[in-house]
Amino acid sequence: MDPKDVEVPPLKDLTIDNITENVHAINSRCEDPRFKYILERIVTHLHDFAREIRLSFSEWEEGIKFLIEVGQISSATRNEYILLSDVLGLSILVDSIDHPKPPASTDGTVLGPFHTHDAELAAHGANITHDADGQPCLILCTVKDMAGNPIEDVKIDIWETDSHGFYDVQRPGRIEPDGRAVLQSAADGSFWFKAIVPVPYTIPDDGPVGKLLKIMKRHAYRPSHMHFMFEKPGYDHLVTSLFLRGDPYETSDAVFGVKESLLTDLGTVNPEQEKTYDVKEGSKLIKYDFVLVTEQETRELREKNAMQAMQNLGLRMKIYHGLPVPDVD
Repeated sequence: MDPKDVEVPPLKDLTIDNITENVHAINSRCEDPRFKYILERIVTHLHDFAREIRLSFSEWEEGIKFLIEVGQISSATRNEYILLSDVLGLSILVDSIDHPKPPASTDGTVLGPFHTHDAELAAHGANITHDADGQPCLILCTVKDMAGNPIEDVKIDIWETDSHGFYDVQRPGRIEPDGRAVLQSAADGSFWFKAIVPVPYTIPDDGPVGKLLKIMKRHAYRPSHMHFMFEKPGYDHLVTSLFLRGDPYETSDAVFGVKESLLTDLGTVNPEQEKTYDVKEGSKLIKYDFVLVTEQETRELREKNAMQAMQNLGLRMKIYHGLPVPDVD
């Protein structure tokens, strides 16, 4: 943009105390109220952070170097920035704010850095893994709305690690998806498939995020779980996981993803299920009933929660495209 076409407010003699208001002034002409508000708050909190801890130049340089390394190790199959967000608890916080859940609906959790978009559409009863070392497990689920009505034709994206704790994209020479599939719910809301019993595993700890965990004296383990993602027009997008109750890392998940409502017990296949689903009696079993929320229900709850949070902070706000912005009228 040509400088002569922009009316820039004059900067004052810059000091530690007035730099923030000067940055706000020069950013004040942004026409998008939400973007302007976000940038204003980012600048405010970053500047207050630097003043509060008396940030040194060498520490600032180390921080920049760390972020550069996070970007450099990221790839199409490994997103270190998502991993960083996860271990700082930011991912689960953002999901909880943006996808609030009414009581009796299924809670969301973190997406994680290993979801892919190349999983194949599978029929009910398909075996989604080729891992011969894994303990076979039958997964029986339903998906319904808040009123208990079955939801048909929901796209369900599923992925898990192998029995050694590695996702397929972590294996050298990966040719095709494994340990993952896409299913669609039946008319009665049911879907079922064959997999292996989830196992604990470590998040990638050979990069900058792993170094951060070591400095903080934190382990890199996630408890045993299986990922699910639900999509259907008119319903709020749900990213969630089922966690095995009693896992040794249930209360210390490296990415803060475990919620009480998502814990499930590992059962066994009974004689009737053996006949119905063609699996051996005594095989391991996971059963769960998922409950989706409509987009309208989520939007109304999100706006209600946002306005209540702003009122608690003493801020005068209004809703703009579903999100809070300052009410300057």
